[in-house]
Amino acid sequence: MTFEELNLNRPLLTALDELGYKHPTTIQHRVFPIVMSGRDVCGIAQTGTGKTFAYLLPCIRQWKFTKQKDPQILIVVPTRELVAQVVKAVKDLTPYMSLIVTGVYGGVNINTQKIELEKGVDILVATPGRLYDLAMSGAFKTKSIKKLVIDEVDEMLNLGFRTQLKNILDLLPPKRQNLMFSATITGDVEALIDVYFNDPIRVEAAPTGTPLENIIQTGYAVPNFYTKVNLLELLLSEDASMTKVLVFAATKALADQLYEQLETKYPGNCGVIHSNKEQNHRFNTVKQFQEGNYRFIIATDIVARGIDIAKVSHVINFDTPDVPENYIHRIGRTGRADKKGISITFITEKEMPLLANIESLMKYQVPMAALPANLAISTELTEDEQPKVYMKTMLVKPPKKSEAGPAFHEKSAKNSKSNVKVSRKDKMMKKYGKPYKRGQKK
Repeated sequence: MTFEELNLNRPLLTALDELGYKHPTTIQHRVFPIVMSGRDVCGIAQTGTGKTFAYLLPCIRQWKFTKQKDPQILIVVPTRELVAQVVKAVKDLTPYMSLIVTGVYGGVNINTQKIELEKGVDILVATPGRLYDLAMSGAFKTKSIKKLVIDEVDEMLNLGFRTQLKNILDLLPPKRQNLMFSATITGDVEALIDVYFNDPIRVEAAPTGTPLENIIQTGYAVPNFYTKVNLLELLLSEDASMTKVLVFAATKALADQLYEQLETKYPGNCGVIHSNKEQNHRFNTVKQFQEGNYRFIIATDIVARGIDIAKVSHVINFDTPDVPENYIHRIGRTGRADKKGISITFITEKEMPLLANIESLMKYQVPMAALPANLAISTELTEDEQPKVYMKTMLVKPPKKSEAGPAFHEKSAKNSKSNVKVSRKDKMMKKYGKPYKRGQKK
């Protein structure tokens, strides 16, 4: 099937042709007629399957120009990077249409975004928190929204946006079309569908757990952390095909540590991105990587969802992810748009059970490769890898209270006096030796 066979207008077909897209993906051609019919849709597809265009194409096709300034289409996504990506996708599809798209997210001045919305917007792309703040401040009215798209809804709930999402759904007009896209359908997602959706049609295409056929997966059994570092440096220095590499690290601290070690060897060729980095730094790092100025970037799972970086040649899992679904999202950064990709995972003995969980989810065994002969095997261990010495703790019984003596000395004679009230009569007796009586009053 080609895009010409879908019910697209000429501006969209021209834009797709200029972008080099000829054939819709499975999720795109399955979702398109259902959205065009007006039914609610729940799309289940893993990353890299073309979900963004799957909902943008029918929504833009049905969009009609009006003079009103409030948005007709609302797209809610979990991260700032995904907001920027969706806004770019809309602009790529609409160079021949007078459609205005705006993206809003937290971490920047809200007043600037209010001014942008006051100018008028047709498609609003937003993260849940900032969207709710803008709606409550009156920056835009929700009554004109005809289509709601919630992308990566499972990740949105995992990030703690459940309350904001429900608050937003309560603000929207009841007569609207709902489109939800998710890699996994959890109990929380099901509950959201039951309450806010109107009998949605489920469209399933390459659900999570299905390994992408165009990604070559390889694993290396590595003894420890510093050998992982040596192997990463060796692969980067000897494999010329590693032109655009995403290295995933388990934590923000580890990502920074790796960056410091590799930056000295590859100055100006690498970047690091995680949630502690400033917004401008994160956007600039992705931009430098997309433009080919960075050969590789080190990232946490913040970019494992939704970020579409073209022509990623390799994904390297420096750590085996403890959540099996995250492995699928990580390797989905490569092998996109029917191109071949390579995924490499470093696995220590401690991480072998995590690999077993991933293989169970995928129903696929990751092929293991032998370590390169010229790899330096490090004997240095991190604090977590060092063997723990467990010593028996001897508990000393405290003395019984009855055996303990007083914690104070005896009072001196001066201080041992007790407070006794003495009458004036007794004072006079002590002083004069006889009762002292006042004389008769005159």
